[in-house]
Amino acid sequence: MAAMTQALTDADYDRIASVLERFRNERAMNLEMLDGFFVALICSPDMVRPSEYLSEIWGGNMADNEAFSDQAEAQKFFDLVMRHWNAIVQSLTEGQFLPLLLEDDGGVAHGNDWAQGFMRGMELRHDDWSELMNDEQHGGALIPILALANEHHPDPEMRPYKEPLSAERREQLIMGVAASAPAIYRYFASHRRMGARLARERTTHRRSAPKIGRNDPCPCGSGQKFKKCCGKVTLH
Repeated sequence: MAAMTQALTDADYDRIASVLERFRNERAMNLEMLDGFFVALICSPDMVRPSEYLSEIWGGNMADNEAFSDQAEAQKFFDLVMRHWNAIVQSLTEGQFLPLLLEDDGGVAHGNDWAQGFMRGMELRHDDWSELMNDEQHGGALIPILALANEHHPDPEMRPYKEPLSAERREQLIMGVAASAPAIYRYFASHRRMGARLARERTTHRRSAPKIGRNDPCPCGSGQKFKKCCGKVTLH
């Protein structure tokens, strides 16, 4: 258990990034987008199961041998991803969060991929996030994220700025993201506690039910076998 809370090294992040680069789907995430995606899932008012979000990481269905040389490499990748998830939880809880951003060849961190990853996480529970989006007092926490996510939107009308962002404005938005993420995490804290309590009650109620076999249908409703779905890897 201690290993799952150990901070990742630069080499660990390079390893995650290397695997992500092997996914061929155009919607596959890079490391920066994965970080934003995970922050949204962790902040989410309702738990999103691995069977829902794992395929988002690589952009769709994936054959077991598409990105991993063997099962050991796959397990190592998921262990590293789980440790990163846990590190995000800790930073959000402590209110000392910094987004993981990649720099371009000029050493500039743009933040667009991070914000788009966050938006993809929101999309998995769109209706639940509407409460914050419609909250006049607290909804402003989403503004820097939305601004960076839509900076280069295909529809010019959706872009928040008509002129290219200055370095100063971009830095302000990124600092806004760093402040907004813990605020959003706190905003939905009561929702997550309620969801966790209901989940415990359901677990207690079903404790006498037969154990789920690895080849049984997954109870999350994905239609896959348990061993290929929630029984395969859990990042919570």
